[in-house]
Amino acid sequence: MEQIKFIDLFCGIGGFRTAMDEACRENNLIPDCVFSSDIDPFCQDSYETNFGHRPAGDITQVHEKNIPDHDILFAGFPCQPFSIIGQMQGFNDIRGTLFFDIARILKHKKPKAFVLENVKQLVGHNQGKTLKVILKTLQDLGYDTHYAVLNALDYGLPQKRERVIIVGHREPIYFSYPAPVRPFKPLSEILEKRVDKKYFASEYIHKKRKQKHKSAYKLSIWHENKAGNICSYPYSCALRAGASYNYLLVNGERRLTPREMFRLQGFPDTYKIIGNDSQARKQAGNAVPVNIVKAVILKLLPYVAITLDMTSVLREYEVEYGKR
Repeated sequence: MEQIKFIDLFCGIGGFRTAMDEACRENNLIPDCVFSSDIDPFCQDSYETNFGHRPAGDITQVHEKNIPDHDILFAGFPCQPFSIIGQMQGFNDIRGTLFFDIARILKHKKPKAFVLENVKQLVGHNQGKTLKVILKTLQDLGYDTHYAVLNALDYGLPQKRERVIIVGHREPIYFSYPAPVRPFKPLSEILEKRVDKKYFASEYIHKKRKQKHKSAYKLSIWHENKAGNICSYPYSCALRAGASYNYLLVNGERRLTPREMFRLQGFPDTYKIIGNDSQARKQAGNAVPVNIVKAVILKLLPYVAITLDMTSVLREYEVEYGKR
């Protein structure tokens, strides 16, 4: 079986890693994570517990020459304010941002492909100029680059969570984003049968929600926005790391458990959740939906595997030719 090497930047708790491992298993390929990085020590703890090695820390302090060669780069990069975006100076425009660290690694290591993830708001950030500079930078580095906004609801997860997915590849190929695979998994397969009483909202909050809203669904997750308006669906609104404790309530009565939140993000039950509920909520809220990136990776893997095969054939030919 072919081995595919990849790196996992801004890896969090390993959403990309989980998706890559599952996608490779389905294609009889061997995934080999040769480098990972995240600055959050709690995420490092979770990653190490589940994957057996601890991610490096601050990527800005890691020289690109010290990163191993790899075939695919994955990164769910933060999108902090871009102070000079809009001048369209390509590579110079993104210096001082964390996207620069992705760009410098791509420039030096030249992997065959990459998959990047960010929040939906990146598309309209600074009237679209931020994304325009990001795409131009990636293209200037020699990659055919595509982007799309994908929703976790369209890939089997009962969570409305939209994310920008940027894909790039060095060789010219016909790449298309994966088609939706609805229906999504029902909440009955996500929610736990027995839940500790600590997850139930107070009687006051419970009564207040019931007075303001009546759901049309037997099993639903109620969402209260900042204005106090309540809506309910047979799926969850997007998990948020910094949301209020009672932002989402099952049937307007109780909060989601850590396992339920991880399931909503596509993590298997074999994933070990460590730390307290507060950390679990933060980690789940910041994670990439596994199903989305897995679907994208499955579209990209045949191209990467073919190029690996061609490289292997070429090496064999060179060895044989050198013997003559």
